[in-house]
Amino acid sequence: MWDDRIGRRLRLKDLHTLQVVAETGSMARASRQLALSQPAISKAIADMEHTVGATLLDRSARGVELTASGRLLINRSRTIFDELREGMEDIRRVSDPVRGEVRVGTTEPITGFVAEVIGQLSLAYPRITYQVSVSDTTTLVRELRERALDVVVTRWTADSAADDLAAEVLLKAPLAVLADRHHPLLKRKSVSLADTMDQAWTLSPPDSFLGRVVVDVFQRRKLPLPPTIVTTLSVHMRLNLLASGRFLTMLPERMVRQRANRAWLRALDIDLPESRGTIASITVKKRNVGGALKLFQQACRDADRDV
Repeated sequence: MWDDRIGRRLRLKDLHTLQVVAETGSMARASRQLALSQPAISKAIADMEHTVGATLLDRSARGVELTASGRLLINRSRTIFDELREGMEDIRRVSDPVRGEVRVGTTEPITGFVAEVIGQLSLAYPRITYQVSVSDTTTLVRELRERALDVVVTRWTADSAADDLAAEVLLKAPLAVLADRHHPLLKRKSVSLADTMDQAWTLSPPDSFLGRVVVDVFQRRKLPLPPTIVTTLSVHMRLNLLASGRFLTMLPERMVRQRANRAWLRALDIDLPESRGTIASITVKKRNVGGALKLFQQACRDADRDV
């Protein structure tokens, strides 16, 4: 009986409406985005609340937000829409097995690796398309769980492991102290991490994923974090600061080998073995994997490790 009730009364269109209302936090904004009247949206929400027997939205003068029951329903509906999307991809693959879309998430330091993988894969399979999101690891993993991404390629640690995620190791990558090729410290015959404490630094926020790794590096050397002039998640911002010739930062050493950086970016001769971390391909467990994603994952395994 309950299954019949769901089939008759809980429509995909209404679930989508609830998602948009939750994302926008406003009936008025949802109305404009969905091209529906506010009364129509209110009726759809009320019908769903009647069907499930629980309040889905809290309404106030500031807008609307999901109740605990609403969050539970939204989390399940994301899986429903993701499965439907994969079903459509399956139908397309019947007629063209090497066609599809891969939604990739990665961090800025790993974009060179991902770009090389996509570049090589696009030669062999030109009908596969890619949406690439670049952000911090915490945000990307949340979007992966919300089914907004198919795979995340990022630095990963054992502490990050979770029961709902699968991590496949692709390569190992240490951090390095990076600088413009004209930085004065590069002229020294020998340099230690302690020698950099009076330099101009730009670093990740210490509570970010990469920031915590950097904090650990300094702590293992019994050093405080150096006075940081610019704290930012943006790797692009840090590289621009390095290009001035004054700043130092700590990022994956492999960034020196990326094509866009080879001419000017250098790593100081400071060995940081304790920073050697895993670059992994992260996916959601028990989720159907389409052909395009399988090809992308295999290309990551086969990629030149010196990219």
